[in-house]
Formats: sequence, structure tokens, C-alpha cells
Amino acid sequence: MCAVRMHEDELDIDGSLVGRLIAEQFPQWAGLPLRRLESSGTENAMFRLGADKVVRLPRHPRAVEAIAHESRWLPRLAPELPAAAPEPLGRGVSGDGFPWPWSVYSWLDGRNPVPGRLEEPALLAGDLAAYVTALRRIDASEGPLGYRGVPLAARDPYLREALGRLAGRVDTAAVTEAWEEALRAPEHTGPPLWAHGDLMAGNLLVTGGRLSAVIDFGTVGVGDPAVDLISAWCLLPAAARGVFREAVGAGEAEWARGRGWALSIAVIALPYYWDTNPPVAANSRHVIGEILAETA
Repeated sequence: MCAVRMHEDELDIDGSLVGRLIAEQFPQWAGLPLRRLESSGTENAMFRLGADKVVRLPRHPRAVEAIAHESRWLPRLAPELPAAAPEPLGRGVSGDGFPWPWSVYSWLDGRNPVPGRLEEPALLAGDLAAYVTALRRIDASEGPLGYRGVPLAARDPYLREALGRLAGRVDTAAVTEAWEEALRAPEHTGPPLWAHGDLMAGNLLVTGGRLSAVIDFGTVGVGDPAVDLISAWCLLPAAARGVFREAVGAGEAEWARGRGWALSIAVIALPYYWDTNPPVAANSRHVIGEILAETA
């Protein structure tokens, strides 16, 4: 886990600043214990407030828009989903030198699942499939375009630039072959559907090996829902992927696009977070390894 600086334009956020913001804007919570949470999250700094609240503040300017986006759509989606979601408790505004809006949410118990150390991988695969399926059933007619709801080809220039920075550190020829195979998959031709957009281990909570909560809805939106298959390679072992795929009902083209999304996210993240976020870098290497083993 890390709380180091990951972005050139990232703000320094510490407990003293957060305490002052709480005291000024939510004085009813000013006396509660406050501590920073260790997290591999790249967009928000997180602080536990008392026993039942968490404070999230955007680390850098590009994370700010997600605050309003999540506040708008999370209350609409959460009641229809089979796993818990954070309940918004307060929306902070800029103040005390902090320039952006921020949020207070309910605390959710559980822990992030760890690839290779899942207690019930087949059951978790079923839970994830049920979650993805429930999200897809929600009326998407008025939903916003998902951050990752676009055709996979939109990622191509970013992946190739990142892959150039990884020469000598990963098998770039094999990654290129796997990526180009994904690009050949037919595009999504059905209606736009809801997708969370970032179902990685850091945004999942498990209790007793089962999915108990999903957090961080900053990337939620409608479009090609194949991106919500990324958990198959980011988290699940190969033996449980078939359970997940069958329960979701993913055909060949959708499965290929989902694999491509997992690969693109991992490759683009790896050089950026190689030194500044070891957990993200480690998971990126894990995903690349799983996909190359599967496509070899």
C-alpha cells in the first residue's frame, strides 16, 4: 500500500488539512478520530473518520469531476445492486487551501481480495458475475457515456506509447500480439449498457471470501459493458474464469474485448506507476502474465 506522490500535479493532503476541513464544514464530526488509510488507490486520498465514516479527497485535478459524477449516479444505481455501496453522508467544498469538492461516505467493512489468495474463488466469480449482470439490467437510456464504455480501439495509441516505455521490462512482442488479437474482435453492436468500469481488487470488498461491497463509482457509465469483465484477469485464477464467463454469458467477441481492456489498463498503468505505486504495478504485471499465459 502507498500514500506517496504519484502524479506531478498531485496535492499534498495530510490529516491536519482534513481535520480543519471537517471542523469547518462538518463541525458535528470534528471530535471524531481521524487517520489516513493505506491505499493503492490512484485518484483519492482516504481517511477514516470515527468508526463508521470515510473521507475521500481527490489527489489531482483530473480526479475532481468523478466526485460530482459519483454523487449523481451512485444513489440511482446502488439500490438495484446485490453488493453494498458507500452511502454519501456529506459533500465538502473547497476551503482552507484545498481547491476542490470532496466527500464523506459511510464506512464499509471487509477487505480487498488478493489475487492468488482468494478463499472461495469459484463463489467469488459467481458473485462478481451476479453483480455485473444486475448492473447491466438497470435502465441505461439516460445514463452517461462510460469513461471506458468506448470501443477498445480508442486505447490503441495510449497502449502503444506505454509499451514503448516498457521495452526490456516485459515481452513487448507477445503483448503486441495479444493486443492486436483483441482489436480484431467485433465491436459491441447491442444497446449501451451500464458498467462500473473499474472492477479491480482495490474497488472490491470481500467478507468470508464472498463479495460484500463495491466502491468508487467515478468511472460508472453506459456503453460497451465488456470492460466489466476485467476481474477475470485482474483477480480470478484461471480455474474460476469459466465460472465467471458462463454466469455473465459472455460470447467470444465480448470475452476478447474484456481481455483487451484488462491488458490495456495493465500496460498503460505499469510504466506510470512502476516506482510510485508498487501494488498497482504488481497487479499490472500479474494481469499481463495471466493474459500472455492464456493467449500463448
